Amino acid sequence: MSTPYHRLEAVANLSSSLPSADGLATIDSDEPPRIRRQTVNRPTIDDVASRAGVARTTVSRVLNDQPNVRAVVREKVMRAVDELGYRVNQQARNLAGRKTVRIVLVHASDFDSEPNSYFASALELGATRMAAQRGAQLITHVVNQNDPGAAADIVERVCDDLGDGVILTPPFADDLALLAALRDRGVAVICVAGGPEAERLVMTVGIDEHRAGHDIARHLLSLGHRSFGYIKGIKGHLSAEGRYEGFLKALEEAGMGEGQVRATRGNFTFRSGLDCAQELLSRGGAVTALVCANDDMAAGALLAAHKAGLAIPQDIAITGFDDTPVSEIVWPPLTTIHQPLRRMGARAVELLVARAADSAEAQTGRELVQHDLVVRESTTV
Repeated sequence: MSTPYHRLEAVANLSSSLPSADGLATIDSDEPPRIRRQTVNRPTIDDVASRAGVARTTVSRVLNDQPNVRAVVREKVMRAVDELGYRVNQQARNLAGRKTVRIVLVHASDFDSEPNSYFASALELGATRMAAQRGAQLITHVVNQNDPGAAADIVERVCDDLGDGVILTPPFADDLALLAALRDRGVAVICVAGGPEAERLVMTVGIDEHRAGHDIARHLLSLGHRSFGYIKGIKGHLSAEGRYEGFLKALEEAGMGEGQVRATRGNFTFRSGLDCAQELLSRGGAVTALVCANDDMAAGALLAAHKAGLAIPQDIAITGFDDTPVSEIVWPPLTTIHQPLRRMGARAVELLVARAADSAEAQTGRELVQHDLVVRESTTV
């Protein structure tokens, strides 16, 4: 390898579409629904469309008194509205006369520990710049992910802000009840790094998490590592879980299994990376490579290795994820996955502005952006 900062191109996929979200609004679960303010039998615009035998966009045009709708179709829609007792969303009516598109960006944070600040700030920077370019207004909210009423709080804030659309980050991006509630209220949703189930309901923007984890494993395997530690993220963060699944898939392809991995779970903070790494290293037995679900935890793992008197990468290799600024200023600099967060935030705004401009029907699926494996001195001399 010619330089420790060699950047390896990993994947560049185009948008893909998944089946429609029809029929997925009701989520079977053993747990009670998280959104308790939603009226269960309240008719939706999709119900009106089905009763009238027209498309959802046609109903929207009729309710907003737009032209190019035949009188007979308009009459069918209004008859369905009366029969179902559908209440026109006054928020949407207000938006019809307002030119500036309002987008609400929701950040998740654990108020009891330090936040993963770069993830939020990079997304917000990209979203803010694109909003300025497109003449849109960006409103941000930080919501405690551990609050049982968080989902209902998000719905209330979005409606209070008269948001044309909302950008959700994990773990809210994987809250299917929340996604369905926002959709039923006519709010366009883009999820950043949402999981496979989310993309059946809304459009998600993110990298191929499975492939990224696979790339890290192949890099470490190519260096001769066969005994691994792995610090996962918080439970329920499906994109981070996808990284771990991709990592295991690469091991399987190399004739190994999960038995070669000592896994534990952190919460994406520096402190959890330090604590988890110290616990893994104290178990005894050789761990020659330690993979962390983000750079903050990897920085904590570096400190744990230094405290244990280990040489990096000679005694133990350590990797992160995200390619945050900290990954270049710690010693040694971290091998990591570059996740283009600013581009993801910008693209989410682009999609929402485009939808507001043409009143297009909500799309589902995943739009992939390229990630890169960035190799530095934490894995190679």
